[in-house]
Amino acid sequence: MKRLILGIFSIICMVTANSVQAQDKGPEFSKLDVSPMDLAIYRNDKDQPVVRVIYSRPQKRDREVFGKLVPYGKVWRTGANEATEITFYQDMKIADETVKAGTYTLYTIPEEKEWTVILNKKTNTWGAYEYSEKEDIVRIKVPVRKAPNNIEALSMAFEKANNGADLLIGWDDRYVKVPFKTAK
Repeated sequence: MKRLILGIFSIICMVTANSVQAQDKGPEFSKLDVSPMDLAIYRNDKDQPVVRVIYSRPQKRDREVFGKLVPYGKVWRTGANEATEITFYQDMKIADETVKAGTYTLYTIPEEKEWTVILNKKTNTWGAYEYSEKEDIVRIKVPVRKAPNNIEALSMAFEKANNGADLLIGWDDRYVKVPFKTAK
């Protein structure tokens, strides 16, 4: 009899503990995005921010990237998820155009030998679905370069250049350099 009462008591305790545990799960956080968000920032010699890019990093995962996953000749958000945004903390020169300090969307049109790089006024967009050429403030063409190593995830970085920085955008077996110069 003692064993029966002890067994029933044990079962009641386990059911109660599981019930309390199920009610108090705590917050649920989302899993890591398959194309996680990242940023690249360029700072001047005084450690002040000059330009920053926020983008999502799709992975190659044994896929053919350029010409297939990212079609040639079409406007691309230059990443995944939300369109890539670039913020200038001071006026900058891109090609012969002066771009005022502010935040813009960075789109590209990849081709085999060159990319068209676009800065667009419309921000906070998903993909390139809301892209409108009427909102473009600057377009430049930059040559495609062969990457020294295979780049698994879309990557962006800044490289110091004369009077500014080059934005390097690389993925798979290639990359481009986008030159930015301080307007002053």
